[in-house]
Amino acid sequence: MSRRNKLQRFADILSYPNVFENFDPHEAILLGHQGEEINLKGSWNSKHFKNDNPLVLELACGRGEYAVALARKYPNKNFIGVDIKGARIWQGATIALNESLANVAFLRTRIEIIDSFIDKNEIDEIWITFPDPFLRESKSNRRLTSHYFLNKYKEILNSEHVIHLKTDSPELYAYSLESIGSFEGAEIIYKHDNIYAQALENEDLKIKTYYERMHLKNELTIKYLRFKLNL
Repeated sequence: MSRRNKLQRFADILSYPNVFENFDPHEAILLGHQGEEINLKGSWNSKHFKNDNPLVLELACGRGEYAVALARKYPNKNFIGVDIKGARIWQGATIALNESLANVAFLRTRIEIIDSFIDKNEIDEIWITFPDPFLRESKSNRRLTSHYFLNKYKEILNSEHVIHLKTDSPELYAYSLESIGSFEGAEIIYKHDNIYAQALENEDLKIKTYYERMHLKNELTIKYLRFKLNL
């Protein structure tokens, strides 16, 4: 993508009513429409979505394909796609606006500080869809199923929550099984290292992102975990 196109997308999302951005990870400042500062922590439903429906996060959402697809499927749930890449978020946010999907929004920030913008017990469900596996051991703490991030999720999930991981990476899948298995109070509800080898256990797994379609074209297998944390 050219620099010009990226700059145009950044300008677009600054004007989008469904995108909220944090530009400095050292300061918990969130900017909304036209750069207006807004505090949504603990009040995403009341201030933005204007209802009290269950709230679902898609972490490392990229283009926001899962968040948008789930929003279409579940109009009585609210969805927030979270990613640091504004040019990618632009795609999902644009589709949501064009389709008048009022139950999906996007948060541009680092996931490491997600609890700066989401309050305790505010989240019902998390989807982690094809995140960077950070294969170098020196970066293992950046994997979204590391104990560091599991502790972050504990800060924002409610007691009825569920977490999903969908990945093509055998390394991340194996690491996640070990990390979740050694995390106090965590419970793996379902696991499979090749979900398309049988009938899908969860209908929501039918949703395919751009990256998943590429992985399948390259004959990679898709792995899935569903788990909970003891809060």
